[in-house]
Amino acid sequence: MSATMRLERSEWLLLVLLSILWGGSFFFVAVAVKDLPPFTIVFCRVAFAAAVLAPLMWIHRATFPSGLGTWLPFVVMGALNNVIPFSLVVFAQTQISSGLASVLNATTPLFTVLVMAAFNEEALNLHRILGAIMGLLGVFILRGQALDVPTGQTSGILLCLGAALSYGFAGLWGRRKLTGVPPLTSATCQLICSSTIMLPVAGIMEWSSGLSMPGPATCISLIGYAVLSTALAYVVFFQILVRSGATNVMFVTLLVPLTAISLGHYVLGESLKGHEVLGALVIGSALLTINGRVSARSKSIRKSKPIT
Repeated sequence: MSATMRLERSEWLLLVLLSILWGGSFFFVAVAVKDLPPFTIVFCRVAFAAAVLAPLMWIHRATFPSGLGTWLPFVVMGALNNVIPFSLVVFAQTQISSGLASVLNATTPLFTVLVMAAFNEEALNLHRILGAIMGLLGVFILRGQALDVPTGQTSGILLCLGAALSYGFAGLWGRRKLTGVPPLTSATCQLICSSTIMLPVAGIMEWSSGLSMPGPATCISLIGYAVLSTALAYVVFFQILVRSGATNVMFVTLLVPLTAISLGHYVLGESLKGHEVLGALVIGSALLTINGRVSARSKSIRKSKPIT
């Protein structure tokens, strides 16, 4: 079983950036789903993002896979990390709010810890399990209100949990099959594969009856969804995955609600409430626990303490 990698300062900064980029995806979906059907939204996300990243491959003189066999890891990664979870979350947001979807998305680290341990990829350490549970608790405190779940939203909740599980398997697949692949190549190739999968799915399921032209707000949301929350986000994602491991990168979902509230305070001037401060402190403690720094620090103190 491989050792668990810790996050250094540069990885923490990337993690915060990724949380901001992914946090916006729930807002973009909430806008787009008013005008467009789910599979079409997912296709636009992956296709537009692939169109943005493909020219960068040429600019950086990166090479694409040369044969069908070398494309297979990206096909699987595209399915696990894009096609399945994106579709499940978009369908879920036709039934539940974006806020509830983002909170449910924060269960991703729990699923990732279990998946990685089940396949002997990362140790199932007590501090990682405890940290994941603490982080999830912090997210609920941060939300600061009862999760309004009227009757009929159960399927939406299950869809979000299914997406979180799919992300857990994506982390495992990326760790095993895409290690050593440059982040730009990983992101671009999986998005190309995802676009290839989603084109016939959206075409058959939703385009046969015709689509109405979406409004300006939806078009802008699709661009932000593809360029910011997908193309740029995946370059950052694979940077963290390669440098710090699958479990660490999935803990970004705990930061998504936190960064959204922080942006509201510092950028929009919104006031911070007591439960938000408490939730932020709990999440911060959880991330330190997950990263092993609390236990490492306590061991260091015990070792350095003189014997009396």
